[in-house]
Amino acid sequence: MLSLENKIIPYDKIDFIKNSLQGKKIVFTNGCFDILHKGHVQYLLQARELGDILWLGLNSDASVKKLKGASRPINSEEDRAYVLASLEAVSYITIFPEQTPIELLKLIQPQIHTKGGDYKVETLPETKTILSWGGEVKILPFLPGKSTTGILKKLEESSGK
Repeated sequence: MLSLENKIIPYDKIDFIKNSLQGKKIVFTNGCFDILHKGHVQYLLQARELGDILWLGLNSDASVKKLKGASRPINSEEDRAYVLASLEAVSYITIFPEQTPIELLKLIQPQIHTKGGDYKVETLPETKTILSWGGEVKILPFLPGKSTTGILKKLEESSGK
């Protein structure tokens, strides 16, 4: 059985893992995945179906704060990585410190990069990078009504804030 920690790949091990995957179609996605919910799981399952390997770039705690505000993340990067590593659909996870995964994408060079339905290929910062080696960007449908922001908003409303 693969240990969950073996699915969490630091930067200095990316080349080794990537070289071991010759002939496999690598799909990459990224995000905060702060409070895992059904929408996340459905999205990750759809992304995995596009290839042999799903490599997830996970925003670090510092980058989540920059993207989502001082009160986020709710769960630490270590906890988020561990929970995501438990999902069968996720092959590997690398935590990245920037607000976009462009530098990480340059190292992994996946054949496919996926994002959720609230993005557009033309405005996605990563698109130019992916296309530079012949990869493709796919936008996958959102599960309506399922988002971490929505969950947190409902929680605030129910607590009277």
